[in-house]
Amino acid sequence: MSSTLHTAAEQATGPPAAPAMSPAAMFRRFWFATTVSGAGSAVTVVALPMVALTLLDASAFQVALLSAAGQAGWLVLGLPAGVIVQRFPLRRLQIAMDLLRLAAIGSLPLAWWLGHLGYGHLVLAALVVGFASVLFEIGNSTFLPAIIDREELNSRNSLLSGTHAVTQTGGPTVGGLLVQATGAVGALLLDAASYLVSALTLRTLPERACDPRPQVPARRLIKEGWHFVVRHPVLRPCLVWATATNFFSSALLALTPLYLVRAVDAPAWLVGAVLAADGLGALIGSALATPLARRLGTARALLAASLTGGLFALLIPFTTTVGSSTFFLVGNAGLSAGIVVGSIVTRTHRQTESPPELLSRVMATVRFVSWGASPVGAAAAGTMAGAAGLRPALWAVCAGTLLGPLLLAGPLRHRRELADSP
Repeated sequence: MSSTLHTAAEQATGPPAAPAMSPAAMFRRFWFATTVSGAGSAVTVVALPMVALTLLDASAFQVALLSAAGQAGWLVLGLPAGVIVQRFPLRRLQIAMDLLRLAAIGSLPLAWWLGHLGYGHLVLAALVVGFASVLFEIGNSTFLPAIIDREELNSRNSLLSGTHAVTQTGGPTVGGLLVQATGAVGALLLDAASYLVSALTLRTLPERACDPRPQVPARRLIKEGWHFVVRHPVLRPCLVWATATNFFSSALLALTPLYLVRAVDAPAWLVGAVLAADGLGALIGSALATPLARRLGTARALLAASLTGGLFALLIPFTTTVGSSTFFLVGNAGLSAGIVVGSIVTRTHRQTESPPELLSRVMATVRFVSWGASPVGAAAAGTMAGAAGLRPALWAVCAGTLLGPLLLAGPLRHRRELADSP
């Protein structure tokens, strides 16, 4: 186990009374905390917009803005998050973020019961949860290598990725059923409870001591990672692809509950099922990524998967009634599968191409730019829906998913592997 990890008892009173926790036990608790928290958040993907739609009669732009608010944290904190996480005690920071998210989500049912729930409260809660989630997720990515041997990292990461896909599949479905059974506000209580369980579990894990060495200025660290990415012949176009993909994926996510409820008159359980198709696609993409990369080469697999996913997305607007919702389900799953294949291939290339001392800053740069496009895409979707109508906006967003592979075609057309020379 890393020497930078110390238990809270050691820091406060000397040696702990109980034996030190094994890496396997630490991972099990870490996995449980992140799984519970992620499942609750997946429920809120359905519940929060349903609160806006059913209780507050929100407009198309307001629903999309709510989605954008939940993703704005990456745009604001994406670059400095790595430095922030490095300079604070990690476990305490993550527990604080869990409790902050608990307070934000838990305040919504309370306000509703008191008769004071408003749209501004929803947006504020989405912003708080989004900002806290950025620091929480960056912290997760730095804790695992400290407790797991290098040779076990791949299998542990695979387990975490698979679990995430399962929660993304089941969470919205459960959320839709909960909304149907208890109302949108009642479903939010599950998410609030998930953050409390996560915080209590994380409290039992070791703490990582802060780095006592003199700190390099954050601006310099950020600049080095930025320059490496934007000057790299493959990382740069992959970043452009990821940014375009996240923009249109987030736009689609923002339009999905709005379109299904307002244009299709779909019940809450169907909204949850359609959103769950995204997680099903992620599972399929995770299973296909390695075989496709071996058979086609990483560059060709990226192009083929992202293009195929965009073509699947064109099925989505053919959903006009509850009976034709299969188009939305299949299209959403196919798009997600293509995106996940591309994400795995490009993430692996970044990890192998980046110098170890730059990797965390490279990842922060990529997340800042590509994930920062998510709230912009969600807001743009709401603007389009308000100006042109839901169906034209949905068609434009689904067609836009083909932009990513088209932007990749030029720089990658002569490569079989991403690491090949042009």
